[in-house]
Amino acid sequence: MAARIRQSNMELLRIVSMIMVVLVHVDGASLGLPAPGGDLLGLGARDVWRLAVESAAIIGVNCFTMISGYFGIRLRLRSVCSYLFECAFYSVGIFTLVWIAFPTRFSVVEWLESWLVLTHTDLWYVPAYFGLMILSPLLNAGFDALSRRMASAVLLAFIVFNVWCGWGWGAQFNPTGYTLVQLIMVYLMGRYVALHGLPVGRRGAAVLYLVSVAAVFVSAVYMEPIRAFAYNSPAVLAATVGCFLWFGSLHFQSRAVNYIARSSFAVYLIHKSPLVWGNVMKPVVMKLWATQSLGAFSLCAIGVVAVWFAVAMCADAVRRAVWRRLESLQTATQKEVAG
Repeated sequence: MAARIRQSNMELLRIVSMIMVVLVHVDGASLGLPAPGGDLLGLGARDVWRLAVESAAIIGVNCFTMISGYFGIRLRLRSVCSYLFECAFYSVGIFTLVWIAFPTRFSVVEWLESWLVLTHTDLWYVPAYFGLMILSPLLNAGFDALSRRMASAVLLAFIVFNVWCGWGWGAQFNPTGYTLVQLIMVYLMGRYVALHGLPVGRRGAAVLYLVSVAAVFVSAVYMEPIRAFAYNSPAVLAATVGCFLWFGSLHFQSRAVNYIARSSFAVYLIHKSPLVWGNVMKPVVMKLWATQSLGAFSLCAIGVVAVWFAVAMCADAVRRAVWRRLESLQTATQKEVAG
């Protein structure tokens, strides 16, 4: 099968989505979010900053997953092994490096557990996305076989079900969007756009995103943050679609963008690793927030994003080289056995 050509507009969205993820971790996950309780006038500049950044960036995970739906996951043994290898490379690699630096703080059992990336992990997205990969042949075959009318009805019903029962009533299958069910829904949204499109131009997509972000911000003033910024909030879903369609309307090719995008997932696996997150990322962000002016902190937040991308690109170059070496050894072994 011919290799699929990377579309730089979607690769740019992949980069932007991961930037959003890091910003959400810089913002709400590190600093916490204010709960104004309807008191808009009582918000200070720093409160507005935190709510505004979270409102604009909370769609990162949804967009990242929607890209997978747009192109469609092609489940192969190689892709499964590659995904698990990437997750283990960073989980085990980070743990090993920290263990070498602090040998008395950890045990062999903990090191062995670092290999169990689907069970012994704080990264909810890793096992959830693996589940999505396993289900992708069924999702692709079933959804792609539907007529546009039926696909529209099924997807709309699934979204309403998730929003009404999950977000609206807090049903356990998807109360805030940190679930496999959420990934399936967003994946199908991406498949729908790829197969049938949506009659929204670039300007309309930009308006949809901006209006939805404003709606998320307003909802955060009157709701608890966990509900306002839930991945399955109707305003967050609308912002996701607006952002996705806007990037989808772009048409360009860039080797630099395509190259950087290859390391996007590594950014998540590195900076959100428990050892990095708890000992480096969060403490540094909290210290900067306490010691810098709001303007200076904003520049520092940009710097934090840039640093993690730089680290990920360097580390991921090593990871890809190791993976290619493993693949070449496997190929050589297969030829030797066949010979």
